[in-house]
Amino acid sequence: MMPPKKNYLHRRLHSFRYAFSGIAAFIISEPHARIHAVATVLVIALGAWCHITAVQWIAISVVTGMVWITEMLNTVIEKMMDHLSPDYHPRVKWIKDVAAGAVLIAAIVAVITGAVVFLPVFFK
Repeated sequence: MMPPKKNYLHRRLHSFRYAFSGIAAFIISEPHARIHAVATVLVIALGAWCHITAVQWIAISVVTGMVWITEMLNTVIEKMMDHLSPDYHPRVKWIKDVAAGAVLIAAIVAVITGAVVFLPVFFK
């Protein structure tokens, strides 16, 4: 028997609440999240000030999202590994280093994309 639609919609709305709660917890508890939040606000303000094109907004949005996603996943991986293996272990170090490397790659790509979008505005 199918559950009533109201129940289904109620559960979907709760899933959004949990997701927003996770984002808030990430921003509150992680210093890097606050750095990313400030950087995101500055990039959005700069994009508005420079009147970047729709395609440029898409590029900036994609790389900004990529940095946020990799940072959040890196945080989850680090917390899981710390929970599962509180003592030093070389395999845990490797896992955490690779996850941090993913964030670094995302950040480098974001900086390059930002340079391609914004530098021509200032050096015409």
